[in-house]
Amino acid sequence: MADAARPVVLLAAGGTGGHLFPAEALAAALARRGIAVDLATDARGGRYGGKFPARQIHVIPSETVRGRNPVALARTAGLLGLGLIKALRVLGRVRPAVVVGFGGYPTLPPLFAASLRNVPTIIHEQNAVMGRANKFLAARVSAIATSFAGVLDAEPALAAKVTRVGNPMRPAVIAAAASAFAPPEPDGLLRLLVFGGSQGARIMSDVVPLAIERLDMALRMRLLLAQQAREEDLARVRATYERLAVAAEVAPFFADLPARIAAAHLVVSRSGAGTVAELAAIGRPSILVPLPGALDQDQFANAGVLETVGGALRLPQDAFTPERLAAEIARLASAPEKLVAMALAARSQGVLDAAERLADLVVQIMRKPA
Repeated sequence: MADAARPVVLLAAGGTGGHLFPAEALAAALARRGIAVDLATDARGGRYGGKFPARQIHVIPSETVRGRNPVALARTAGLLGLGLIKALRVLGRVRPAVVVGFGGYPTLPPLFAASLRNVPTIIHEQNAVMGRANKFLAARVSAIATSFAGVLDAEPALAAKVTRVGNPMRPAVIAAAASAFAPPEPDGLLRLLVFGGSQGARIMSDVVPLAIERLDMALRMRLLLAQQAREEDLARVRATYERLAVAAEVAPFFADLPARIAAAHLVVSRSGAGTVAELAAIGRPSILVPLPGALDQDQFANAGVLETVGGALRLPQDAFTPERLAAEIARLASAPEKLVAMALAARSQGVLDAAERLADLVVQIMRKPA
């Protein structure tokens, strides 16, 4: 329970890295200020549980709207209703000074419950366009924090609530950002990093090896490649690189991804909010392939943030062919000065102290008179 000496902030975040990582960074920033943190999450986040720096973890039922099927919609509504009842009980016990949500449907019950109890609320939007859950909550909350500028410029009533803070970063990202970009030497190694989000992406396994095969032999011999691939794709991707005699490390997961981004001369990846924020914070050139088909087109908008300033090339998936990718890699490899310019442009969009900025906003909202 909150008290005058040690207030509690309740963080609401679904159990994916894109939501939990910034929540974890904020939790650390608040702890440094003597503010206790509880976490409200879904079943996935509950499994992550022990690693999160929270006083208590509250698993609250939730569900994502997955379609228009009446049975599925009724099930979703029922679970969200149960989540709201449990969230109201949690708020009654914890008595948080502020509730902060990080997007996604698991944040709906805690944030909606907080608005019903007149508890101050903040939502953090990691993407360059606002997601559906945050859109639903935006009119009800006390303040809106964003990773990128201009997210709600078209909606003046909501824009008045917005503070751009950036996307709170893990310590590993902040450490990686200390490494300045060193362009490749004309005949030296070209470090290429390829990944597709936390679960990998089949398109990377389908396209990248065939693109590497199309490169001139001299350029292929310069490559030092690290590629994330799904378990079911590992054998064929490794076999292609072995046949081409390319120095490649292929794995389903890289635990040290921020350090690998820092070491890369060029990154090829999807454009989730966390990925784009880390590319900007560390300052590395990239070729970004937004996930197609998303209702909000959030990855397309995220990639646009870096493309607009010259920090990245955005390729829609239907343009992400072996021929096009090979041509872009060859073009950039032959122009180290272009890679330097892209790295600097990406870095111009990075925010390393985002967790502290968001913590400042939490304290500001906490101190506002009711």
